[in-house]
This record gives sequence, structure tokens and C-alpha cells, in this order.
Amino acid sequence: MRLPDALASRLPGTRTDKPVVSLVRLHGVITPTAGPVPRSVINAAAVEKTLDRAFAPDRLAAVALLVNSPGGSPTQSALVADAVRRHADEKGVPVLAFCEDVAASGGYWLACAADEIHAHPTSLVGSIGVVSQGFGLDGLIERFGVERRLYTAGTSKARLDPFLPEKPEDVAWLRDLQDQLHAMFRDWVTTRRGERLSSDADLFTGEVWTGAKALELGLVDGLGTAHAVLSERFPQAELVTVDTRKPLLARLGLGAPAAAGAPFGTDGLLGVLQAAEVRAMWARYGL
Repeated sequence: MRLPDALASRLPGTRTDKPVVSLVRLHGVITPTAGPVPRSVINAAAVEKTLDRAFAPDRLAAVALLVNSPGGSPTQSALVADAVRRHADEKGVPVLAFCEDVAASGGYWLACAADEIHAHPTSLVGSIGVVSQGFGLDGLIERFGVERRLYTAGTSKARLDPFLPEKPEDVAWLRDLQDQLHAMFRDWVTTRRGERLSSDADLFTGEVWTGAKALELGLVDGLGTAHAVLSERFPQAELVTVDTRKPLLARLGLGAPAAAGAPFGTDGLLGVLQAAEVRAMWARYGL
């Protein structure tokens, strides 16, 4: 029995007469930890199986990355981008990235994994830089009479501890680390974009541009939505969205129940803080 094309194209290893373009959504903050809400983060573990499925169809014509991310972990950005390139090279198919609301910092790192980058004229693109943030709470605990007790083996083990006064040598260490990461980011972008990058502007200051300006600067190759560009480029292909598969309980609309009478403890507090951090990263771009 022959499966309908619409169904067959979604099953790895099956055959269909129509070419397939797989759509992979890379939406959220890039972090090694789980998100405060489902699908709110991007990391290598979360997208591994999605990429496997996206590159699996027999008549695969291309893979499209729908990027909507304010950035995050440089390591996870690199791991996901490397996974995209590994699959693309093995399969021998083009990868196109489409910047949606924002493809900034690590989000732009992900977009550069594609052979072509497209954006909407109003998209926010770029932010090729490195940022670190935190709080200085040493004055707060002193005000409330809280004594900080910290024991370490190694003079650098407690660098930039938020409950200790800031030390100039620790700040210098952090900035050196940022410079190293910034150089890696710059090398990745220049390697992937090559001569398409404009030589008339410094593109590595951490500045963010609209999609229209990013086209002038060579950060993207064209303007347009995924549907419009892909329909024109691959008119005979079926566009198939490859979503991250939810756990069984989530698919049934169920979650892991909290223990009866459990207090709002450390896990709850960390969840609130993580949600606030995620919210702040989006808010940096007015979203």
C-alpha cells in the first residue's frame, strides 16, 4: 500500500514523489538548562532529534531554520550550529535561515549555520558581541546583618561571587574571557559570510540592525518570509514543519504534579528567576 505524499514525507526512510523542505523552528533563549515554559529555550540536547528528523527525508530539497532568539550561551550556540552543518554536509542539501522577530547574538550565530540568511525588513539582526550580567549583593547582606561564609581551595574559585565585593582583577579576567569569546564569534561570522560582509562598517560592536539595514551590511542575503522565499525557490516541494516531540505526559496535556503540600522552595525560586532572566533577554530588544 502506498502512503499519501503528505504522510510519507513526514516519515524518515519512506519515499514520496514530491521533494521536501523541512522547517525547523529555533525559538527561544539559548541555554543548557530547561526552560521555564515548554519550548522556551534552544540547546543541543533539545534540537538533536529534531535535526535528525529534519534531514531524514529521502527526497529532501532543503532545510529551513526559522530563527527567533535573543541569544544566550555561546557554547550551546556553537554546538547547535555545528550540528546543523554536520547534517547539511552529510546530506548535501542547502540550509536557509529565516530571521523572525530577532536573530541577535547567539541567535545570529545560529543563522550563520545556514548557507543563506533571509530576514523580514523589521527583524532585529546582529548583536555580534558578548555580554555578562549579574548583581552585587554584598551591601545588601551587610545591611541585614547576614554573615557570608565561603570556603575555597584555590584563589580563583570564587571569582565574581555576587555576595563578595568586586575585585578589579576579577573584572579584568572576565573581560579577557569576553574578548576571547568575541574573537571566536567574529571568526565564525567572517568564515560563514565571507566577502558578503560589508567592509564599510564595523559589524562586531554588538550593534543590532533591522533586517533592511542588515541586507545592506551583508549580514543577510535577502528580505522575505520563509513561505514566500521557499515557495518561489522550491515550487514543487512540500513544506514540512519538524517540531520537537513533547514527552508523552505533555502530549496528553498532563504535567508532573507537585508533591502535596510542598512549599515554594529553592526549585520554585530558581524557576521564577530563570523566567525573569528569559524575559529580560527578550525585553532587551523591545519584545
